[in-house]
Amino acid sequence: MTLDRSSMRRFARHASCRCVGWLAFCLATWLNVSVTHAHPRAAGAPQTQPVAIVNATIHLVSQPTLDKGTLLFDNGKVVAVGTEVALPPDTLQIDGAGKHVYPGLFCAVGQLGLTEINSIRATKDAAEAGEFNPNAKAQVAVNPDSELIPVTRANGVLLTLSSPTGGRIAGMSAVMQLDGWTWEDMTVRSPAAMHINWPVGERRGNRSGDALKSLREFFEDARRYQRARAASEAVPIDVRLDAMLPVLKGEVPVIVEADRRSQIEAAVAFAAEYQLKLIVRGGYDAESCAPLLRERHVPVIVPAVYRLPQRRHDPVDAAYTLPARLHQAGLEFCIGGDERFDASNLRNLPYHAATAVAYGLPEDEAIKALTLYPAQILGVADRVGSLEIGKHATLIVTDGSPLDTETATLLAFVQGRRVDLGSRHTDLAQKYEEKYRQLNGVEKQEAEKVNQP
Repeated sequence: MTLDRSSMRRFARHASCRCVGWLAFCLATWLNVSVTHAHPRAAGAPQTQPVAIVNATIHLVSQPTLDKGTLLFDNGKVVAVGTEVALPPDTLQIDGAGKHVYPGLFCAVGQLGLTEINSIRATKDAAEAGEFNPNAKAQVAVNPDSELIPVTRANGVLLTLSSPTGGRIAGMSAVMQLDGWTWEDMTVRSPAAMHINWPVGERRGNRSGDALKSLREFFEDARRYQRARAASEAVPIDVRLDAMLPVLKGEVPVIVEADRRSQIEAAVAFAAEYQLKLIVRGGYDAESCAPLLRERHVPVIVPAVYRLPQRRHDPVDAAYTLPARLHQAGLEFCIGGDERFDASNLRNLPYHAATAVAYGLPEDEAIKALTLYPAQILGVADRVGSLEIGKHATLIVTDGSPLDTETATLLAFVQGRRVDLGSRHTDLAQKYEEKYRQLNGVEKQEAEKVNQP
């Protein structure tokens, strides 16, 4: 079906109204386009008996790697790990000979579960209207049935930070594990951080100064509200300002989008003024202000290695070498896989780290930048990020290094629950394998008929 000019004009007029998302959905339905799909994968069943992966190469991450080691987990947590582990009599043993065990990979950026198809507004739920939304909680909008979740975890990514976007203060992000019937099942920590789109360096004339002024005024309002609430509980609750209280107390960090040196230094000064716990997301120029970041204990989330140089005179490989340079500068950092297609390409997370290795980052540091370091930066290292006794049994079993594109993720467990590694991709592969199997069978039958006397 096609739209004539008058229909297009009518749609354009309607698209300017507040219900543009609903109109986009209706248009897609009218054109017989499937807006989104709910994946048919069931959540992993709760662990009912101890499980041991034996004779495997165990990459503990926080400690040296074990050859021919055993990892035992029960009730969703790691119980024992070593080369000589006594197993309970009812233990399910998995032979890991020739296999590798890693903590589940952790992508500290992106809108997985919040965005499905970039070009269809009705499938995007990552931003709220307005400039200041500290009360917006990303995890309540996460879709557990997103088609992108099985695709992402099939490549070993079992944890992600689902982050809000839009406005000056976008809201609160959450650390999510990629298995569960509901968003409550998937939530590991919420809030994980408050996200600020930093106004300094936006190159919009006086708008940058005005935006910083309004941001400062909002924080001052939050301070006054904090003092008023501390003095009297009779003060009416303001949901936006109330959400700022754990941020002002330093209990919830602030993630600031900042790449240029001027942005980073201004963000650090702002965080020092309001005694905020700061995390820089971007950090393209972080190496140039490394002493300041080390002094203030500010970590950096590198959102992607696959990105272009930001200045014409920069080396063509500036983004590729950034993790190695941050490591050499002694800065705390982790690597994300956020590209121009948002959530759909988070599955490529390990290859961002692999490129960083090719450009100077030690391989063991690259693995930590995908596992332990994001867990430390986002305050969940007591539960995930490494294979240690007492931590969640959130892990993958592979036939090689996850940084290698030829490596396959053979098994995955989230808190001890075995996860289905099928996805829409594998379904389509099997479908067309069957197609050509049938075609080959028909061709064989036809050839046999021709050859009959």
